[in-house]
Amino acid sequence: MAGLERILNVPASRPLWFEAAPARKALDGGADVDVAIIGAGYTGLWAAYYLLLADPTIRIAILEREVVGFGASGRNGGWASAIFPISLERVAKMHSHEAALHLQQVMNDTVDEVARVISAEGIDADYVKGGFLSLARTPAQLVRVKAAVDGAKRFGLPGQWREMDREEASGHVGATPILGGLYTEHCALVHPGKLVRGLASRIERMGARIYENSAVRNIRPGAVMTKNGEVRAKFIIRATEAYSCQMAEYHRSVIPLYSLVLATAPLPEALRARLRLRRHLAFNDMRHLRVYAQVTSDGRLVFGGRGAPYGFGSNISSENEALESVHAKILAAMLEFFPDLRDIEITHRWGGALGVARDWCPSVGIDRESGFVWGGGYVGDGVATSNLSGRIIRNLILRRDEAINSLLIVNHKSPLWEPEPFRWLEINTGLLAASLSDAEEGITSKPSRIAKILERITGAH
Repeated sequence: MAGLERILNVPASRPLWFEAAPARKALDGGADVDVAIIGAGYTGLWAAYYLLLADPTIRIAILEREVVGFGASGRNGGWASAIFPISLERVAKMHSHEAALHLQQVMNDTVDEVARVISAEGIDADYVKGGFLSLARTPAQLVRVKAAVDGAKRFGLPGQWREMDREEASGHVGATPILGGLYTEHCALVHPGKLVRGLASRIERMGARIYENSAVRNIRPGAVMTKNGEVRAKFIIRATEAYSCQMAEYHRSVIPLYSLVLATAPLPEALRARLRLRRHLAFNDMRHLRVYAQVTSDGRLVFGGRGAPYGFGSNISSENEALESVHAKILAAMLEFFPDLRDIEITHRWGGALGVARDWCPSVGIDRESGFVWGGGYVGDGVATSNLSGRIIRNLILRRDEAINSLLIVNHKSPLWEPEPFRWLEINTGLLAASLSDAEEGITSKPSRIAKILERITGAH
């Protein structure tokens, strides 16, 4: 069956990770609290968790327009990784070499901090830390594997990445073809929905109040307004990630880029064994237009990727989450990896918007004069980074002095995105360039010149 036909037979649905739950009450009337949080995703929930752990008397209200985990926290591919969106070389130029080394160590430690909390709080999130393997499936990709390992050594991180040869990489994932691989231990798999719902339940038991279906209309120092009432607070945390662009005052602070995902039916054990699709490893390949994959606890292959066009005016809509043509391309990529899955049923397809700042750098910070606090701009790598943001937010609000307060992302101010139509042209040209980079390498078998230019412009890797 052709890719598009297979996709059309799968209705655009809720993410695989979704689970129906009793709706929480909407805000009805006013409230006075110490901290008001806008957004019931990872950033807001981690911030609430660490604040209440440090001071159980803090009064916290979380205002969510939809339901807990509606955004990227419930739509991602389930990697809790130490990946930072911009290269360490760019971080060193922005700050210092020592700061870049510190940042990477903190990111590595954050993967383990997520595990520590999950264990301490008894959250069943299917967490398993088996690392991340990026396969080299073309000669150009193999060149990038070697460059990544050599570059990490020169930078002062000799153990961050390890090269695998063809035999070792093939022993971990049975994709075709494989020439080698790039491996790091600093990545874990999680069930995103179980994690976000488990965090929400835990902070409610700690005393926080979560109001669903409570859209925020506007904010001002000391107050958050909804259609059903006003929440007065000393600190207001904006934890809205890509959805920040829908707030007039932050419209150009981030842009929403869509990532789309497929999930198969549970794979027969014999097929999983033949393809070496085990429940422990996050994996992709070294292409420029990023893909990502994992195997779930019930044996499904989850396979996602970038490439959906940016919508004019930073448009966020359900239609962008279900583009048949993009899902068909993701299916084609999955079948490039695993031709033996050509007859496997696709049971779920979905998508979600991720937040990208103009310099691709996440940020977390506080304006003490207004009491506004923020965290986000994770460029799709927020499952772990949001935990780090939550700890930093706790420190900033409670004035706790810790080494993570000195990280580059703290009080970082990214430039604004250009007005339309310039950002539409710029972003979609960048997406096209990434796709052309992969096509170029398919023809030349050499690292793409287009990609080098794109990396110099964005600092991304």
